[in-house]
Amino acid sequence: MLFNYDAIDQTGAKRSGSIDALNVEVAISSLQRRGFVLTTIKENEGGSSFLSKNISFFDRVSTKDVVILSRQLSTLFQAQVSALRIFRLLSSETENPTLARNLTVIADDLQAGSAISAALGKHPKVFSEFYVSMVKAGEESGKLDETFLYLADYLDRAYDLSSKVKGALVYPAFVIVVFITVMILMFTMVIPKIAGIIADSGVQIPIYTKIIMGISDFLVRYGFVLLGVIMVIGFFVIRFVRTPVGKRSYDELKLSIPYVSNLFRKLYLARLADNMSTMLASGIPIVRSLELTANVIDNKVFQEIMSDTVASVKGGKTLSESLALYPDQIPGIMTQMMKVGEESGALGNILKTVSKFYAREVTTAIDSLVSLIEPAMIVCLGGGVAVLLASVLVPIYNIASAQ
Repeated sequence: MLFNYDAIDQTGAKRSGSIDALNVEVAISSLQRRGFVLTTIKENEGGSSFLSKNISFFDRVSTKDVVILSRQLSTLFQAQVSALRIFRLLSSETENPTLARNLTVIADDLQAGSAISAALGKHPKVFSEFYVSMVKAGEESGKLDETFLYLADYLDRAYDLSSKVKGALVYPAFVIVVFITVMILMFTMVIPKIAGIIADSGVQIPIYTKIIMGISDFLVRYGFVLLGVIMVIGFFVIRFVRTPVGKRSYDELKLSIPYVSNLFRKLYLARLADNMSTMLASGIPIVRSLELTANVIDNKVFQEIMSDTVASVKGGKTLSESLALYPDQIPGIMTQMMKVGEESGALGNILKTVSKFYAREVTTAIDSLVSLIEPAMIVCLGGGVAVLLASVLVPIYNIASAQ
């Protein structure tokens, strides 16, 4: 957002201008850090138009942008460039305007004496709590270059894993949508015309043809009503899923559907192990690592497991003992490997190995799921088309034979 201001600088001279900031509080804070005493500040009317709001809505910071930024930060810190200069440079070079605005504000905070982690923490929509905690650990250890490299690698792995899962579902979803669209067009535009010819012929109509004609007649008469009911039901289902109870139920469902549950479980285990290994390697305490992992795993069931594990570890139990209480979700091989890591003092490396193992398992599960979905879809689609054609062609053949 763009704000116009009038101010008095440190020399007592009057200054006027504009500043681009996320909100008025950030704008005021940035100007005060420059030593300005504000007399007036107001939002630029041209910067708050409907069009600019829509552009701002679509112009968001993606995971890919944060990965690239992290790699750039790692390289520049390795080159021993000052933090302020790094963020000034990247704010002017980045192509994403939203990210550029955030980096400008961060640079202003650094110039005012703020720590890097504290400055990043003011932008939770871009930098997660996990990201900020990793940077804070890097500041304390003096290894910011390694920390940003860890973050870039971690986010890259997480993005790649999620993309594989989503990509596996695109093809089946596309085929199903196309099939449903074609069937609706057949039932509402083609079948009614053929049904009229069959009904006027006076030949005996098979029962399956009557069913098809009945479905066609229903869709022609009440199709829009049915569409409205489906939309209303979908609206309330989406609202329910966004509630805590609905989210919990949806996450439980994902872990109970045959074949699909295996894929999601391995995905969450890979995230858990990868997240923990990355933070332990950066020197973050295990309890804090568990708390942050609970926020990263996008599943209420696993979040509750991690929250209970935090309490158990604080009570004196080891991580492997705490997770072993949930054999339905945490496999025994994982807890046994963690136990070995705890006894040998190499828990971080063990978790990294576990993460790679489950990442490969996710890829294998995706390939297996797709190999099962494709033939199942072919059989279902072929069966549907065969029934539809038979329902139309058999009566037509009877008409031709009667003549």
